[in-house]
Amino acid sequence: MKEELLIIKDLIKNGELDSAIEQLLQYIKENPSSNDDEPYYLLGNAYRKQGNWQLALNNYLEAIERNPESPAFQAHKMVMDILNFYNKDMYNQ
Repeated sequence: MKEELLIIKDLIKNGELDSAIEQLLQYIKENPSSNDDEPYYLLGNAYRKQGNWQLALNNYLEAIERNPESPAFQAHKMVMDILNFYNKDMYNQ
């Protein structure tokens, strides 16, 4: 894994999500031909921690498309399990 991604991983771990997302988007923009799934997996993690489920799922799917054995597969499944468990009707009574 590139050193830059290790630094971004630490930003996510430390809760510096906006900075991590900004750097990941820049990294992806600068490496358009890369077939690496890791930036998209990390981007999905950052969005998930922000509570932005849709962008998290989109990035996990992009990572899975690039590498079907990516850890994004389990992360995507976890998010879907959470969203399927969440019963919105309970809060509308």
